Amino acid sequence: MAEPRTVEDRLRSEYAELLPLMHRTRLAIETEVQHMLLPITLHLDPYERIVVRSRIKECESAVDAVRRRQEFGLFDTDNPEQYSLRSLPDLIGVRILTFPERRLEDARRSLLPRITHWIDDPVPGEGSGAAPIAYKYSGLWSTDDVVRSEIQAVSLLIGLFWEAEHSAIYKPTPNLRGAAKSIEMKRKTAAVITALMDFEVEFGRMIEASADTSL
Repeated sequence: MAEPRTVEDRLRSEYAELLPLMHRTRLAIETEVQHMLLPITLHLDPYERIVVRSRIKECESAVDAVRRRQEFGLFDTDNPEQYSLRSLPDLIGVRILTFPERRLEDARRSLLPRITHWIDDPVPGEGSGAAPIAYKYSGLWSTDDVVRSEIQAVSLLIGLFWEAEHSAIYKPTPNLRGAAKSIEMKRKTAAVITALMDFEVEFGRMIEASADTSL
């Protein structure tokens, strides 16, 4: 069989080889994460939610992610062997969505003993000293894994907004490809995140006030 001719073709071929292993790892992480969260999920109040979702990065998205990491966003076509999908930190992704705010920290603490040596890369909040919008960790789930995975814990409201935003802005139809770089769109996105966070904070205050009055 002839060798793939371009860097992109080589990466696509690598993706096909890694795919069965990625499916196995994705299932292992999702199952174990759900198990670690059981002490919380079994005692949720009716209005509370903890949802675990997982995904494997799509092939073209993975190839593009490797490309964006290169200088000027270009591959060195004379040395295609230097590129590998294994360099990505998030070929496999697991997202934990929580509501209300207090459950985010509960979920994070449940995970930490299992991912002690993983890279911590939180999504920062607005302003100095602000709490992260989301917690992100990347690493090898098992010692025999060949690709790294990412686990993210984030508010259910923000996580669902990110899903809609990703589909609308980062995977748009051709006439919308400039939306992600629009200053006005970035402002609107930041405003939505702020509003969702404010809603969760206020809801948390209501929970605490209700608990105080019932004592």
